[in-house]
Amino acid sequence: MGGGNGAKAAQKRERNLKNAAGGAQKSQLKTNQAAMDIQCQICKATFLKTTREKALTEHATNKHTKTLPECFPTFQGDAPK
Repeated sequence: MGGGNGAKAAQKRERNLKNAAGGAQKSQLKTNQAAMDIQCQICKATFLKTTREKALTEHATNKHTKTLPECFPTFQGDAPK
């Protein structure tokens, strides 16, 4: 019982002050929006630069009945592991 002369409460106050001074949690939304650099040439839909070839091929065949190079001519393929 007890936290030992308020040490835990003091630490929590310091942590909260540091978080408030450093700014609130930063949103990932703007970063994700900036990373949308793969664009379908047919419908202009954008995809994250980390999107894999399989997902883009599915988009091309299911939505447009076209091939990957027809929809994404600048796509270089998945990065080697």
